[in-house]
Amino acid sequence: MLDVVRAPLPVIVHWGADLGDASDAELAALATAAVPQRVSGGLDHPAPLSLLPQESSGWLGTPGLAGHRAGRFVSTKLVAHSVDVDEASATVNAVDDEAGLAATLELQVTDAGLLRQRITLENRADEPYSVHALGTTFPLPLEADELLDTTGRHLRERSPQRHAFSIGTHLRESRRGRPGADASLLLAAGRTGFGFERGRVHAVHVAWSGNHRLLAERSPGADAFLGAAELLAPGEIELASGETYTTPWAIGSWGDGLNELSQRFHDELRARPQHPQRPRPVTLNTWEAVYFDHDLDTITALAERAARVGVERFVLDDGWFRGRRDDTAGLGDWFVDADVWPDGLQPLIDRIHDLGMEFGLWVEPEMVNLDSDLAWAHPEWILRARGEYPVPSRQQHVLDLAHPDAWQYLLDRLDALLAEYDIAYLKWDHNRDLLEAAAADTGRARVHEQVLALYRLLAALKRRHPGLEIESCASGGARVDLGILEHTDRIWTSDTLDPIERLQIQKYTGLLVPPELMGAHLTSPHVHSTGRHVSLDLSAGVAMFGHLGIEWNLTDLDDDGLDAVAAWVALHRRHRDLIHTGRLVHGDVVDTSTDIRGVVARDGASALFTFTQATTSVTLPTGRFTLPGLDPARRYAVRIAAGSVADGPGQSPLAWAEHPLVLSGRALATVGLQAPVLHPEHLVLLELTPA
Repeated sequence: MLDVVRAPLPVIVHWGADLGDASDAELAALATAAVPQRVSGGLDHPAPLSLLPQESSGWLGTPGLAGHRAGRFVSTKLVAHSVDVDEASATVNAVDDEAGLAATLELQVTDAGLLRQRITLENRADEPYSVHALGTTFPLPLEADELLDTTGRHLRERSPQRHAFSIGTHLRESRRGRPGADASLLLAAGRTGFGFERGRVHAVHVAWSGNHRLLAERSPGADAFLGAAELLAPGEIELASGETYTTPWAIGSWGDGLNELSQRFHDELRARPQHPQRPRPVTLNTWEAVYFDHDLDTITALAERAARVGVERFVLDDGWFRGRRDDTAGLGDWFVDADVWPDGLQPLIDRIHDLGMEFGLWVEPEMVNLDSDLAWAHPEWILRARGEYPVPSRQQHVLDLAHPDAWQYLLDRLDALLAEYDIAYLKWDHNRDLLEAAAADTGRARVHEQVLALYRLLAALKRRHPGLEIESCASGGARVDLGILEHTDRIWTSDTLDPIERLQIQKYTGLLVPPELMGAHLTSPHVHSTGRHVSLDLSAGVAMFGHLGIEWNLTDLDDDGLDAVAAWVALHRRHRDLIHTGRLVHGDVVDTSTDIRGVVARDGASALFTFTQATTSVTLPTGRFTLPGLDPARRYAVRIAAGSVADGPGQSPLAWAEHPLVLSGRALATVGLQAPVLHPEHLVLLELTPA
């Protein structure tokens, strides 16, 4: 709901729960009810929180626009001269004639209930205008007094943290040239204690794959809002006369609990025309099976085992291209290494196709090793802000995709590979943060143009190769955002395959990303990233609620071991449609040693849940647990479909596990089931079917 009358730019009076069939008079009354009073010591005309807060209106908080013309026109007064509104969108055209600026503000309410905003700023004067910051605002109800965001690192992305939302600004910035492993996918605000199942909560996300900022701000005047914007480097956006800058889309969601909030994002993604429509192929990736040890016989043997357990897509990871015997050389030389693959990749691909699988290939096009033919030939294509190179990371540097020749080289090489070989899938990696990301010839900041060039490159490849699928991987989950998902078909959630770590990582990545776009692989009993030893049931059970894959040298398994893996793959494939179209839900548990999550069919008729005993509990048994998100009026037969209850001396069987129970969704959500006694790091998979 917008107030277009009482301020130079419109004000969002309300976004969230549907107000029903409110009349125009009632809406006008609500706008009047939101006008603040003048107070002692305050401005004669209190400043509203408009779509673009400006100091010229009396706004004293974080401004919506910051910029200047050679140190002048540091304050703007953009005033709406036209507002076009329909049921689901609004476009505001605003002008500041004195400053020589114009802005177009776009708002959309999607069918999923998301609020999308972006701003286009135009320079109408002869003199250049430097944009320092331009961002959108999402007002919050006064009751929102707690914030939730996430942080992390490589192998431990999406760790939640909560903060009191008091007066001041809570600011999260990413300056890594990509969102980063420590980036917060969402910044959420709600009443203290809001959880997944209940508590009104609002959140915002910036759909951008580069530097960005999220903020939550509360003023002494009680205004509170969330903000989202691209984070611009000095001089990065200099608008010449007639030029424009358009912000990324900032996207807000809300819900009674985080389950409802996240479902809006999932619904929005699933409604896109480019959203994957066919079943997501079970994928085996070779990295943790063979690393750089590439030869036809070894990898063919792995492919044969993969087909035996039900894998549908086989991905050859790092090590296939020229000079790539370890991670110190070869990046940029995207030619099949004839020393390793003397007959090219075709013999391997033929065998993979004979086994009934698709073929995929790992690439890292945005990066370059200094020990490569490309770096020797074109040092001017490497991002750097000065004569020397930036500090290296993982023995590599970053190609300047905004350099036309570098961009064309990458398009030509990748296009040639895709034309020569039947490659259905690219695992597109990005293994370092950007430092001193500037053009080598000018020293000007380059992250903004780098991201746009990446989007163009991905789009060009997909135009040339319809049906090609691309995964966004960035040292695991360091580039997860709705900007990259406009051009890719899956994200790699984390480089850790440890299911205990993955419980949290997938839970909070799932606030934004639905299961079918979230890579989740089962792993070997000895986890490479943590050294933990885990059971197949735990590893596969945690991976069930994602786009399932395998990272494991299956040639080490005997027939019984292969049969056990095959059983979990078959179970996932049997429930794949439910997992990839249903509503993802998480339970709010009192005992934090446990985890409850599941997927409920869109019609509410069936569901899958896992109950996980992540660590030991101070109580044994741990009491009852409830199952959220079910249709309260339906009756469900509940049974344990996989995993097993622990047994021991003096322990009786779990009564409800002996025979399937029949209970209503209301009873399961309100009263629940007695938790099974499980050893730590074990789970059971529950199947709910119509009774």
